[in-house]
Amino acid sequence: MKNTLTILFLSIGLSFSAQVGIKTDTPKAKLDVNGDANFRGKIALLTIGDNKLNEGTNGQILVSQGEGNPPAWKTLRIPEYEPNNFYLIFNNSFSDKTGIKFTNSEESAITNRSTAFTKNVTYNSLNGFKKITGLSSQPIHVYSTESKTYFQFETVIQANFGAVGTTDASIDYACGIFVDDKLVNLRQGNIKASNFTDPFLTHNQIGIIENLAKGTHTISVACSRLKSYNTGTGIQLAIGINTSSNIDSFISQSSLKVDVYEVPQVFNTILN
Repeated sequence: MKNTLTILFLSIGLSFSAQVGIKTDTPKAKLDVNGDANFRGKIALLTIGDNKLNEGTNGQILVSQGEGNPPAWKTLRIPEYEPNNFYLIFNNSFSDKTGIKFTNSEESAITNRSTAFTKNVTYNSLNGFKKITGLSSQPIHVYSTESKTYFQFETVIQANFGAVGTTDASIDYACGIFVDDKLVNLRQGNIKASNFTDPFLTHNQIGIIENLAKGTHTISVACSRLKSYNTGTGIQLAIGINTSSNIDSFISQSSLKVDVYEVPQVFNTILN
């Protein structure tokens, strides 16, 4: 009789207790297990909306939704990566119709190009360069210490030359790709006068940089008018914008594509 009453009072005490501890005298939750837990049956969550038990689906895991919120079943969308292989982790593209223009008086003062155009030289140290607004200060993200970042830049170059006569008129120009305002890729070109007025050409540029530091970086594209040959004072150089009416801003617009390939080391957050 004594044992029966003890069990009865213990059961009543447990039913009215706010917290129950297993292998602990100071439980910190309604059920506090100080040790291993072995589940041999089902785990189900009560769905508040329809008041039904939800056992989740194959491959889902329980994920915390923060303090004061019940956990939820989530699908872990992480592909299977093979070790030491590169995968496309980040990609984005940008466009610009504003472009940049240069008059004769805005010609660069750079004379020794092989000395000036070196890897990692800063943007501010390159005389006469102008950034293309829509392709500049754009963020890119790197998540791994092993990465290869590819850049593909395309634009249209135009000069308002008249039809060529006996003089060979042309303009040298250069366009650079900068990461965190440091030069990582540069291409030079030349646009020449022809038998037709207001010539234009397409400029394509591809670059790569390896193993950028993990984190967020900014990418920018900037160009310069380097040197003019037999041109008059009214001759403009336009990059990514038209300087004459035989083309428009849609045709001359600039684009930049960025792809970051990485050997994965971290993963994105769990998604539903």
